[in-house]
Amino acid sequence: MIRRLIRIILLIIAVGGAGVAFLYADRPPPLIVQGEVEATRVDLSPRVSGRVKTLRADIGDRVRAGDVVIELDSPQLEASLAVAEASLAVAMADRDRVYSTRQEVIDAQKAGLGKAEADVELARRVYERQQQLLRSGNTTQQRMDEATNGLEAAQKALQTAQANLTLARQGTSDQEKSLAIAKSKQAQATVDQIKTDLAELMIHAPITGQVTTRTAELGELFNPGETLISIVEIDDAWLTFNLREDLLTGLKVGDQFEVQIPALANRFIPVRVTMINARGDYANWRATKATGDFDLRTFEVRAKPVVPVDGLRPGMSGIVVWNAPATMGLRR
Repeated sequence: MIRRLIRIILLIIAVGGAGVAFLYADRPPPLIVQGEVEATRVDLSPRVSGRVKTLRADIGDRVRAGDVVIELDSPQLEASLAVAEASLAVAMADRDRVYSTRQEVIDAQKAGLGKAEADVELARRVYERQQQLLRSGNTTQQRMDEATNGLEAAQKALQTAQANLTLARQGTSDQEKSLAIAKSKQAQATVDQIKTDLAELMIHAPITGQVTTRTAELGELFNPGETLISIVEIDDAWLTFNLREDLLTGLKVGDQFEVQIPALANRFIPVRVTMINARGDYANWRATKATGDFDLRTFEVRAKPVVPVDGLRPGMSGIVVWNAPATMGLRR
């Protein structure tokens, strides 16, 4: 009787185990989605050529936005600045010359005007005297003509003296003044451009973060566009997952779920979805059948930790069991 009871119990256990095994065998295995921790990275390069003069940051150092991390040196730019400043001084001096007239020149023109006025007065007296003598018949017509010509010449000389004084007071023409101003502005722009290039020799950190790469060495010459140093914004990391569109059912920006970080002793951290964006066509999953199947687009899902996580660094993996959004513990 006891043996029969044991057999029945064993049979029930075997049947139950087979049923459980069949149940789990019929279920698809859970989908494990692996993402990667990313962060903003900035590669700093010079805008002008120069040799590395000073290194103020090394790999692993934390820098703040605005800090000088590398200082370059360029004797060529410094020499160009000296030449440009000398050209500016010449242009400014020429502009001042054009806009000013020496007082000695003005005084000389005033004296010339006074002489011309006196000559006109003398010529007028001679003309009037000859006119009276001509009426009384005591002079010839030739002398009268000479007096008339003398008066006209004196009046023209007076007009010339007046014009010369006006020109001396006003300086050069408007065209010459405009040209002098343009030359001075051009020289000033050249100086400002070279000063801007010299300021670019000081390489500043655009973000607060950690130096992860440094290719610059003391005395080494770098050309524009060559990377000197790289900075990563460690404190603003996020996780990126590339998912097929059929896995996004119910997922929205703002949803929260947990991600396992193997590098942090398999710690689970809560994250919030901040972006769901379609990838390019090159990232699509292609259909495996000629008919009856469709291509599926790939979407980039970006999620940021809800609270800062110590030790979270770019390149670390993040793992999520992606059965379905309803079973992932999504919170809104």
